[in-house]
Amino acid sequence: MRLVETPQRAFLFVVLALTCAAQSGNPRGAAKDDLRKRLVAAAVERTHHTVRYDPAYVQIAYPGGDVPANTGVCTDEVIRSYRALGIDLQKEVHEDMLRNFSAYTRKRNWLLAKPDTNIDHRRVPNLMIFFRRKGETLPISNRADDYQPGELVTWDLGGGVPHIGIVVDRKGPSGRFEVVHNIGQGPQMEDVLFNWQITGHYRYYGPSL
Repeated sequence: MRLVETPQRAFLFVVLALTCAAQSGNPRGAAKDDLRKRLVAAAVERTHHTVRYDPAYVQIAYPGGDVPANTGVCTDEVIRSYRALGIDLQKEVHEDMLRNFSAYTRKRNWLLAKPDTNIDHRRVPNLMIFFRRKGETLPISNRADDYQPGELVTWDLGGGVPHIGIVVDRKGPSGRFEVVHNIGQGPQMEDVLFNWQITGHYRYYGPSL
């Protein structure tokens, strides 16, 4: 028997479709929200560690390699925070550089003939390129509300010196969200969002989102 299409039947199908969509929600969006929350928690946890600022080149294992736990620079706090979520920026950056090395040497040439798993992921300019390629690039503005917990911000400290930090969910005296970063005194959570010229604003969810 063939079902006869009627306006009532068509309306019912629309209602059922909308109901199913509402019930299913947006699992991908929920996963991204959850990852940002976990990144914030991991970044805040980093502030309980004592880390001596040390930018020295160190040979490390691959993948999952790290400089000694009591040393590091600004990028190492980002790397360690993501590692707490099971995301290895050393591996992800290296694999992208193997496939697209020219994209990383176009503006900032480190005089390398090939990628280097010991240092490439620990350089802010490389992370900026990687986040633009594999994450979400967000607007740069002077509005504090445009910067939300779980997002990454890069700065020029002056004279072309790059820096990076993670926006977290704690607010400082200015009313802005604070940033976890290491600018010389180990991982700190500070109200410094607009202290320097912002050069990048990103979200990164790892290779699976």
